[in-house]
Amino acid sequence: MPVEVALARLLEMADASRIVERERLPLAQVEGRVLAEDLLSSLDLPPWPNSAMDGYALRVADWNAEPLVVSQKVFAGQAPVALTPGTCARIFTGAPVPPGADCVEMQENAEVQADGRVRFTESLVIGQNIRPQGQETTVGELILPAGTRLGPIEQGLAASLGCAELAVIRKVRVAVLSTGDELIEPGQPLGPGQIYNSNRVLLCSWLQRLGCEVIDAGILPDDLDTTRARLGELGNVDLILSTGGVSVGEADFLGMALREEGELALWKLAIKPGKPLTFGHFRSVPVIGLPGNPASTLVTFALLARPYLLRRMGVQEVEPLKVQVPAGFDWTKAGNRREYLRGRLENGQAIIYRNQSSGVLRSAAWADGLVEVMEERTLVAGDSVYFIPLSEVLS
Repeated sequence: MPVEVALARLLEMADASRIVERERLPLAQVEGRVLAEDLLSSLDLPPWPNSAMDGYALRVADWNAEPLVVSQKVFAGQAPVALTPGTCARIFTGAPVPPGADCVEMQENAEVQADGRVRFTESLVIGQNIRPQGQETTVGELILPAGTRLGPIEQGLAASLGCAELAVIRKVRVAVLSTGDELIEPGQPLGPGQIYNSNRVLLCSWLQRLGCEVIDAGILPDDLDTTRARLGELGNVDLILSTGGVSVGEADFLGMALREEGELALWKLAIKPGKPLTFGHFRSVPVIGLPGNPASTLVTFALLARPYLLRRMGVQEVEPLKVQVPAGFDWTKAGNRREYLRGRLENGQAIIYRNQSSGVLRSAAWADGLVEVMEERTLVAGDSVYFIPLSEVLS
């Protein structure tokens, strides 16, 4: 199945099972969460015209090239009085403009005379250096739509509107498990034929960055009855996310369990690394089975599982940014699957790690992005390719 078709189907199924439960949290605790309802402005911002400069507020019609008397001084946080006709007011950045003034001239274009009056050296224009009331927002205006992922900028914007708390979608509950008799946890001695389990640590950390509630379901042995029983214990989660056990081998018991007691909606993708990705349900609980090789896990989670989870939370724009850059390498063998090479940008070009094996996670630690090579395509250095920064998908 082509990547675009698989992603479209995943998002369609995510839309059908969006999380609707919400909670209200203090503003300081909403970083990384998804806004549950539209944020509307409850005030004009700024609430009154204010000065964009340190300088002098005046009425342009009062200026005839002669020095003006300074009738008041206005600091930010103070309420000015109406401007006395024929005078100017000393004013500082952010301070309210006195009623009657229609211009602020910056102090660099003003000369203070010996008697304290001020002469202006440049022409003046009505409205210059004044931030009008409601320049940023007006009462009732939509500021952030529901489905916005909240970060420091959105938190700051909400704070500027006086919001002390926001309604956010509850965390998606994701159970993470690994499959395979060959896996053991870090810290234990390796036995014959065993390897350390890196995928679950990677995924649990990644899911927490996405704002998910993570249930660590451990390692499943290569046994169908145990697999079936463990899956059955996870009926209260929103998603079961597994690595390994979804290929066509005799020991791939997760796929067997889904076929026997659930359904398979996706099976085998035209992607490299990551062909044996599975999506289905076990007793109505959604299950995404990622390939077991570490680089395959990374690529398929980044490009397919992550968008699915974000859409479940109500986020509309879920695909990562791609930028076109020149390839800094040759690619001589056209493949029948879309390839995502671990690479980085150097001198404006995408270069790739020397070993693109799906089992090499070190390639991703070296890289700062994924280089997309389309199906049935070869490349020579200088050809245009798409580059997906890892910063786009890691949070």
